[in-house]
Amino acid sequence: MNMNITPDLSVTIGRLTLKNPVMTASGTFGYGDEYAEFIDLNSIGAIVVKGLSLTPKAGNPPPRIIETPSGMLNAIGLQNIGIDAFVREKLPFLKTIKTPVIVNFFGDSIEEYVQAAERLSGVSGIHALEMNISCPNKQAGWSIFGTDPDVTFNVVSEVRKATDMTLIVKLSPNVTDISLMARAAEAAGADALSVINTLTGMAVDIRTRRPKLANITGGLSGPAIRPVAVRMVWECYRAVRIPIIGMGGITTAEDAIEFILAGASAVAVGTGNFISPVTAATVAEGIGAFMKDEGIGSITEIKGGIQC
Repeated sequence: MNMNITPDLSVTIGRLTLKNPVMTASGTFGYGDEYAEFIDLNSIGAIVVKGLSLTPKAGNPPPRIIETPSGMLNAIGLQNIGIDAFVREKLPFLKTIKTPVIVNFFGDSIEEYVQAAERLSGVSGIHALEMNISCPNKQAGWSIFGTDPDVTFNVVSEVRKATDMTLIVKLSPNVTDISLMARAAEAAGADALSVINTLTGMAVDIRTRRPKLANITGGLSGPAIRPVAVRMVWECYRAVRIPIIGMGGITTAEDAIEFILAGASAVAVGTGNFISPVTAATVAEGIGAFMKDEGIGSITEIKGGIQC
């Protein structure tokens, strides 16, 4: 075991090369500039910005976030400033840093997904796209994009025709068999998968006998969901050949390595950013330290290395 090696943390996602496998999860890192005073944005592999739509959205009414044991429920409702305002107001700052920028986007119809992808493609400063087909706190009917493999195939296929950028598809855990969704996205032309989005949950105030979230249900995230997320990454890894970005309750380097052993090529820190704004950077640093201690030369050496 060579303890003097300099570990190679670089990973490839589609046509995108990252210096280390740690990203930020969409919806937990704003548009990047909000965290600039707390963290060296050049210390992480990629910044994934808050989900964007064709036009601005106000999101759901409050209360929209509540704490739960080892996690949180959110029902933000995809509030965002819209693609045009992002390109005009937020992207200029992101272009001043070296870290690649991945833009998460969504639509309320296949046509809106296609239009959003077309608007974002080729824009200087945007390095890859992440399709959100899996938000658990939108109104009923929207979730079919991420829970029906035929619909998933159709929407990803149409977006694939609309862009030649690296296309990542974010999958929902709220399905019976996530490997079916993974295969559908891969067959439709996805370059990579984000696994997983939040689990649908609910909390009730026993005094008022009312739901604690105005939206009634929301997305459960944080360490409480990590075992589920690791299992789903493992299932997807066995089902597809494209890279997987694992996420769900990562707060330490050990958490991230667990995902990588299960088959993830990269990881994303989400709720951990709320606990400490430097979490993504400390996770990246910790992965490097672990590899050096273990004499691991490249992060790819341990991907999918779980022994069952």
